[in-house]
Amino acid sequence: MEMSSRVPLTYSRKVLELFRNPKNLGKMEEANAEAMAGSLACGDMIAIYLKVEDGTERILDAKFESYGCAANIAAASTLTEMVKGKTLEEAWRISWRDISEDLGGLPSVKFHCGVLAVGAMRRAVRAYYKDKPQSEWLPKELTPEERQALEEEKLMEILERRVERIKAEG
Repeated sequence: MEMSSRVPLTYSRKVLELFRNPKNLGKMEEANAEAMAGSLACGDMIAIYLKVEDGTERILDAKFESYGCAANIAAASTLTEMVKGKTLEEAWRISWRDISEDLGGLPSVKFHCGVLAVGAMRRAVRAYYKDKPQSEWLPKELTPEERQALEEEKLMEILERRVERIKAEG
């Protein structure tokens, strides 16, 4: 099935189903780990909320808020399903490729949606440890997904400033 936009994209049935009926959508008030990736001002944004059991570090619940395309919503929805019941370390190992695979594949121009979902989840994991001793498995340096999310945010900011400048000059 094709969705029309400037470039027709073929989404899997699962992407379209999760776009229409996302799982775990909404803000979680009792979250003890949360973060976002992307930029609401100029494009896709994903916020991830985790309820983590202290002691076991197991994710009891996960929710998301998403502003963006079908792939963005489906990627965040799938990620929240994948992390439930896992420890933070197990969740950390989930990659954007795992998300794409679970969704039956994403168009290459939409891989960044999986990257944003993983980036937001990993930021939430880091936020959980902000005031706690860090586990040895948690990398000190940013992972490629975290760096990619940061680079995408910087690009969005640059584009936003250019658009604003063009509007002001026009």
